[in-house]
Amino acid sequence: MRVTFLGTGSAMPVADRVQTGLLVEAAPGDRRPLLVDCGAGILHRLSQTDPGYEAVSTVLLTHHHLDHVSDLLSLLKARWLAGEERLHVVGPPGTKALVDDLLSVGAYEYLDGRVDVSVREVHPGAEFSLAGLEIEAFETRHSTQCLAYRFADRVDDSDADRDTADGDRADGGRAGGDRADGDRADGDPADDESDRGADAGGDFVFSGDSEAFAGLANFAEGARVLAHDCSFPDEVDVDNHPTPTQLGEALAGRDIDRVYLTHLYPHTEGRHEEMLDSIGRHFEGDVRFARDGLRFEP
Repeated sequence: MRVTFLGTGSAMPVADRVQTGLLVEAAPGDRRPLLVDCGAGILHRLSQTDPGYEAVSTVLLTHHHLDHVSDLLSLLKARWLAGEERLHVVGPPGTKALVDDLLSVGAYEYLDGRVDVSVREVHPGAEFSLAGLEIEAFETRHSTQCLAYRFADRVDDSDADRDTADGDRADGGRAGGDRADGDRADGDPADDESDRGADAGGDFVFSGDSEAFAGLANFAEGARVLAHDCSFPDEVDVDNHPTPTQLGEALAGRDIDRVYLTHLYPHTEGRHEEMLDSIGRHFEGDVRFARDGLRFEP
């Protein structure tokens, strides 16, 4: 498995971070990568990668807030212009209504009959396969229903395409989804993690948007890598997202090799070291800041 942080920002712009999006490949160079979330700027980030946006035929959504879905329609149109008419969108309940509503806007009626969009809704606790990966869903604590996902390599890839077989057609798509000194993300938008271990091959967990709490920490237990929302420094009084101290307390004693902090608001700029210190008072694992373009193999 290989994971690329395409966007590590939030709903408020930061110059070097676009909104949320990750590219998860079952193997390096896999030609059917899975896009997880599709916030503003993700289409551009995809265009800078190999395999590029043309290869992304499946999108997995954590939830439906704008900073996680705002490039979804742009991705659909760009793929159509490139001759790729099909898109499979997977997400929590309400995903079909979201896609239907996007495609029902009058300005996009010309896509009717020209794109083939299928939708599959998954619920907390669901276990399913997508893009050569085994995935488990877990409900987070956020202002709207949001799912965290645990990704594992598929042992038997013989039924690789069964994940798209039960999707519903969307109405509008009628055929007829740092430690700052240790990670590099300069230049090439997909730079490898420089100190990746030779024993790569563990699970990867992405929190989506969530407060820090024991249930989510338990869900991530034993993972090689956890990417967790850490939107604000400690002094910000916030719900629906964790502060560093809250995250450290929730992760205390957990067996997780590495944690990447993501979904970073401008409030975190210049505060990275103190945020790492706050987490480190409770959690002894390796904690780093994610950056756009950072790539690793769990």
